[in-house]
Amino acid sequence: MAQYERTSSAVIESYTGPVVRQYLSRLEEELRQGRLAVPLHVMQSSGGVLTAQSARRRPLQTLLSGPVGGAMGSHELARVTDRPNLISVDMGGTSFDVSLIVDGEPDVAAEARLEGLPMLMSVVNIHTVGAGGGSVAYAEAGGLRVGPRSAGASPGPACYGRGGTEPTVTDANLVLGRVDPQGFAAGRMTLDQEAALSAVDRLAGELGLGTTAMAEGICDVANSKMAQAIRTITVSRGIEPRDFSLVAFGGAGPMHAVFLARELGIAETIVPRFPGAFSAWGMLQTQIRKDFSEPYFFLDEDLDGGDMAARLTAMEEEGLASLAGEGVVADQRTVQHAVDIRYAAQEYTLTVPLTDAAEPRREDFRAVIAERFAAMHHSRYGHANPGAPIEFVTLRSTALGDLGRAEPEPLEKADGPGFPHRTRPVVFGGRETESVVVHRDDLRAGHHFEGPAVIVEATATSVVPPGYDVSVDEIGSLIIRVKGK
Repeated sequence: MAQYERTSSAVIESYTGPVVRQYLSRLEEELRQGRLAVPLHVMQSSGGVLTAQSARRRPLQTLLSGPVGGAMGSHELARVTDRPNLISVDMGGTSFDVSLIVDGEPDVAAEARLEGLPMLMSVVNIHTVGAGGGSVAYAEAGGLRVGPRSAGASPGPACYGRGGTEPTVTDANLVLGRVDPQGFAAGRMTLDQEAALSAVDRLAGELGLGTTAMAEGICDVANSKMAQAIRTITVSRGIEPRDFSLVAFGGAGPMHAVFLARELGIAETIVPRFPGAFSAWGMLQTQIRKDFSEPYFFLDEDLDGGDMAARLTAMEEEGLASLAGEGVVADQRTVQHAVDIRYAAQEYTLTVPLTDAAEPRREDFRAVIAERFAAMHHSRYGHANPGAPIEFVTLRSTALGDLGRAEPEPLEKADGPGFPHRTRPVVFGGRETESVVVHRDDLRAGHHFEGPAVIVEATATSVVPPGYDVSVDEIGSLIIRVKGK
């Protein structure tokens, strides 16, 4: 199987590599002409970054890096807010991406699959479904469907006024009053409310529903689809969503996040500052990362701890040298080690962390690592078999080079409970309800108010249904909780 995976990885890189190399070469040249003095770094699918020169040599590492910036932003948010368990959701115009922060660390896998083909590379686990603000709603077999087809940016949703006539999730939210037609995209775009009403009404006629009920139905179906995506990456792996907070970003994520949290029993939703640019901020929080692995097949009873430690030490030296090649100064280089382990005669492995390269030399190492593996197995699958033979499969070393990070700027503190706002009717549960409408720029740290509410800003709109409280923390995140919790 390993040979097949290596071949698959090589073939995929041979297809994608030339495009990546040409793009990065052209970008570097344009930056040089613009007299940009700092080095260019490129996001990897593993959650780290590489210099552009290294990315050209290893283009496969950039293949799934697009949504990873948001996951790394959530990783940093977990650190600064002391919330170690987060479900990260990124909803844009065409897709909905879910990832996890577990015990303060991003959920990283040792391999990925693309169109059914395996790839041997470290990748942040991200589950994606075709659900976004531009997802088209339609009738099929007498029922309502939403997505995966999208209206895209052109013509886009009917309310964009660019010729689109099919109802989308954005049109439905506009009909329900959850989007400000005058304040969309910081007021640079005025939405056509009549076009949205007309598009939703036509679909409502097909299904024998009222226009408002149809708009809520579109949102409900989209929310259900996204909630199932969250279950796929949590419940199906033995992870309880209710033990996590939900972090929502992207242009449309904060509009649907609280509804998703309610469906999953999650009590707290967090909307970071500038949610539409949160993935870009996340990319600035990462480190240079180089991943190394080596096959190492031994049953626990046959293990030579000294040999394993020697192999790990050699990998550590290679990792530190690679960081030097990336321009990382010596005192900012670190290496972390782990080993893939499985029960003997089983196929699936877990990556178990080691304290350092020398740990396998300890006399009690086999007992300690078996206990560590059993605890991880029970956490992941709900059961373990302590004392059963285990097999070591792969040694892993991750070299990390610290580039520093920009700490979040504290938000100015509120000088009182009041803030500028207005009210307007918004539909929740089939009824128009007077709701607070506030521009996020008018909120300060310490402000607190009750839903229903719509918080408007340049890059997103946050919707808070009845039964929830909103508070603003010291770095400007919106903390939305079930009332009384």
